[in-house]
Amino acid sequence: MLLCVSASHKTASFDLLERLSVPATPVAPLIAEHDECVQGAVVVATCNRFEAYVDMDEPVTAAVALGIEATLAAIESATGVPASELEGSYTVLGGSDVAEHLFSVASGLESVVVGEGEIAGQVRRALNESRQLGTTSAELERLFQRASEAQRGVKNSTAIGRAGRSLVRLGLELADSRIADWSTQRVLLVGTGAYAAATVAALRDQGAEDISVYSPSGRAAKFSVKHGLRAVSAETFPSAVAHADLVITCTTSENHVLSAATFAAGRGAYETAVDGAAGVCPVDHTARRLIIDLGLPRNVDPDVATVPGVDLLDLETIRLHAPLEELQATDAARDLVRDAARRFASVGERKNITPAVVALRAHVFGVLDAEVARVRARGDEGGQTEQALRHLVGVLLHTPTTRAHELAETGRADEYIDALSALFGIEVADPAAAERRGIADAG
Repeated sequence: MLLCVSASHKTASFDLLERLSVPATPVAPLIAEHDECVQGAVVVATCNRFEAYVDMDEPVTAAVALGIEATLAAIESATGVPASELEGSYTVLGGSDVAEHLFSVASGLESVVVGEGEIAGQVRRALNESRQLGTTSAELERLFQRASEAQRGVKNSTAIGRAGRSLVRLGLELADSRIADWSTQRVLLVGTGAYAAATVAALRDQGAEDISVYSPSGRAAKFSVKHGLRAVSAETFPSAVAHADLVITCTTSENHVLSAATFAAGRGAYETAVDGAAGVCPVDHTARRLIIDLGLPRNVDPDVATVPGVDLLDLETIRLHAPLEELQATDAARDLVRDAARRFASVGERKNITPAVVALRAHVFGVLDAEVARVRARGDEGGQTEQALRHLVGVLLHTPTTRAHELAETGRADEYIDALSALFGIEVADPAAAERRGIADAG
């Protein structure tokens, strides 16, 4: 049984998501090691969500409660956030709802900015990380692979990608109202990862020309050569911050890379240079400057907002300004996601109904074998009677077997199982019903 414990921008504060995004140790192995009924775990952690996808052993009583317990215990162990603090900030999904949710997430339908494309890669990387950690299962592999297929189908068949805008571009659009000419802006980029590359492209689309880059991890030189930028060293970083009109941070650093002290150091260095030499480039410290913090955890210390002339735009603010969905594109995308989830569930339901089909066949063939033994005892020359009986049973079982799969695919496997009990006294556990009861009890 698949289970998803989800905390996202829709249910949790960015402060909480920030703390969940920096675990001291990987969370998935801690979930998988919690109890032997946990078959596997994959964790998707982004700036907007923290989700644990868990594969539970279906026959286990209270599997849902155990899965939630395993997830919350792992989160507390890895991040220090206790279960009591998470109360009310997460939702639990089970069964077929898990597939539809992940397919929607991978397609960008659950993002702050609907249709943003970064999440698809993050979902793929989550699966790859779990493979490396050894925490996947056959069903989780199937789930995440189908999620990538659903995402590609949505991307290729709808305009959702154009309806949505990345966080980078939305941040720049919010900044655009205060910038008359992007070509005159001195822009400092802090970070050299995937978001940084997207930021460079977005800046150039806006018309920015004067872009420099600083990397807390020391990769600025290589990144600057690749993208045609100026590299900033650690020694000159404070000065570059003080000179910049726009600073955009997008690193994975767990510590603040920019603070009020950085501005103070940069302005102090400038004043020293002015006192000691002529020809120093003038800096108008009265002009307003903008800092866009795209990092999670936050790259910028909130005390930057206290620096005169400096405005801070972070993910919380960007979320408040996220545009309304373009309904036509979004509706079409959700239809595709629901269809993909139905196909995923159809395969799963076929697996769930298999024990019932096996039980029916075992019952019927048991009766047949007894009858064949009786016929043989009475003398069945040439085995013609036995052959006829086995053919008849095969014909009779064809329709109930086909009907079992049809009912399973429409979510009516419990009706088939109830019929076996009523007609033949065959008792088969209904995994789907157990899932529904478990999730309802956990909620």
